[in-house]
Amino acid sequence: GHVPERSHDLRGRNPLLQPLAGRNAGGGGGGRRGRLAAGLLAPVSAAARPRTPFPVGRHNSPARYNDLHVFELQEPTRVITWTGESRVCVAGYDRRSRNEILHLLLPARLSAKENQGLCPDRDFKVEHGGFSDRPVYSLKHVLETSLLVTSGPPDGSLQVWRVEQDETDVIRPLGSIPMAGGDEPTWAKIATASSKPTWVLHGQKVSDVQGTEIESGKTVFRTASTSHDELATLEFLDRATALACSTKGQLFLADVRQPQSLLGAAEDVPAAVALEGGRWCAAVKRGPLEPIGEPPQIARLSSGGCVVLTDPRNMASPLKAATGCVPASSLPGSEFLCVSFAPQLEECLAVSGFDGTVCIYNTQSWGPAPQEGKPLFIHRGHVFSNMESADGPALVTAHTWHPCKPRTLLSAATDGSLHVWDWADPSEAD
Repeated sequence: GHVPERSHDLRGRNPLLQPLAGRNAGGGGGGRRGRLAAGLLAPVSAAARPRTPFPVGRHNSPARYNDLHVFELQEPTRVITWTGESRVCVAGYDRRSRNEILHLLLPARLSAKENQGLCPDRDFKVEHGGFSDRPVYSLKHVLETSLLVTSGPPDGSLQVWRVEQDETDVIRPLGSIPMAGGDEPTWAKIATASSKPTWVLHGQKVSDVQGTEIESGKTVFRTASTSHDELATLEFLDRATALACSTKGQLFLADVRQPQSLLGAAEDVPAAVALEGGRWCAAVKRGPLEPIGEPPQIARLSSGGCVVLTDPRNMASPLKAATGCVPASSLPGSEFLCVSFAPQLEECLAVSGFDGTVCIYNTQSWGPAPQEGKPLFIHRGHVFSNMESADGPALVTAHTWHPCKPRTLLSAATDGSLHVWDWADPSEAD
């Protein structure tokens, strides 16, 4: 099961994308290798044996993995966006140079629903690529299309891209969507959903969230909020309802079916954790485990390590809360805060952005009164992959759960490392 240091064929085969998320691995004609340099994504090591231990501190039990793959990007990414069950997009965020946007096909072993032992292909393949003249801080796939939407400094405009369906293997820029209200020195948060015609929800502040048709550029929705707080997260709760979370932790809701809807404050930060302060971000729980019509769940994470879970049907009071969800080795800053629900597991979420770790929590025992959160599992791989670097310790920039494999995650860090790991539940350890 040896994985070579460099992939002998990063380009692979290029299946046509129509829509982007609707193809299985394989098929299609060969692409033109000259558009992207070979070696942009190289596996540096892989541990594919079941229950592979990863080294940890002497006072901790070894973390155990069912699968662990370590890759290295030429430039670090802060976005890992799924475009289907076996494909993701990553992109650079360097302010000083052009940044690549890559559409990657996962190795066959990681695309399978079940572990299949040894597989002949263990490498990511770059299926499509493009270049952005600005750093990519957010990247969203427009469902049921081959369109991507990105944003990043120095302003709140969006860039629209199309993953070409010919043999050029190019992610082609189609144009930009300006942000009404001037050039704020922040970048726009983005939310996309399946809709006809296709449109995107975006904004920098709570008061300037708007919906824009991608093809025509027409504004189809605009908020009527008076809050000028900076946006941390923008998501859809369902086809009709938008959720905004400010950097202060306050939640706002709007009916996007109305051309101008009041993005009203749904709930203040709970009094029990309001004094905690810092910056906040949020995530929405959706997934096949939820019955039809069941409302999603909302998680908020603060830079001080507080996690608050909220049921949209009762926004006035927290469903669950925990404090202390911040590693002792946490680094200054809150730029990469990330919280996410496991789509295939109940009562499970992941937290990152404090240091080089990704922490998994089981929230089953949490209650409305804040209690200390104790991680079920800690992925420390990015810490050890950068121990000898002169740039200092690596910081996890993004993580995401596999849409179909319950305990598989992808995570990236500031040193360019990209890890794919399937964690073993400690309660099921031998």
